[in-house]
Amino acid sequence: MDIWINNKKKGAPLDTTAVAGLVRKSNRILASISTFGLPFKWFADTINIEEGRITIITRTFFLTSRVHSVDIKDVSNVFINVAPFFAQLVIVSKTFAENEIKVNDLRKDEAVFARRIIEGLRTFENKKIDTSGYSVSELLAKLEELSTTEIVT
Repeated sequence: MDIWINNKKKGAPLDTTAVAGLVRKSNRILASISTFGLPFKWFADTINIEEGRITIITRTFFLTSRVHSVDIKDVSNVFINVAPFFAQLVIVSKTFAENEIKVNDLRKDEAVFARRIIEGLRTFENKKIDTSGYSVSELLAKLEELSTTEIVT
């Protein structure tokens, strides 16, 4: 079944390769990081970093959860707060009402890795670079290469 969506300005069909790239980008998880807080916290939170968005899943007692997504284009900054044993990742959003999302109890190296990936994706988004042609491993290598600034922890 073929579905055509017409562009209202030009009347031309939507580029199918662009749509295929968008679908591929929206379904690829580049990194998934879980919090580590035992014995203080029984239920781990999860950060899923996709090419176009970050999804934070916060779990609470009785297996309830809250899912919050932020588009990469809406992230204005990413911070890491380091404590003696764990790190906190702070994602500042342009659109979220509370303006920032804090994820506690991350391992330090995982928090640094997440920040580098998010900052690299922000750079690609700002420069309008299409990443759908890369495999996940190639894209992660490019993102880490892009963010080689040493982070003091």
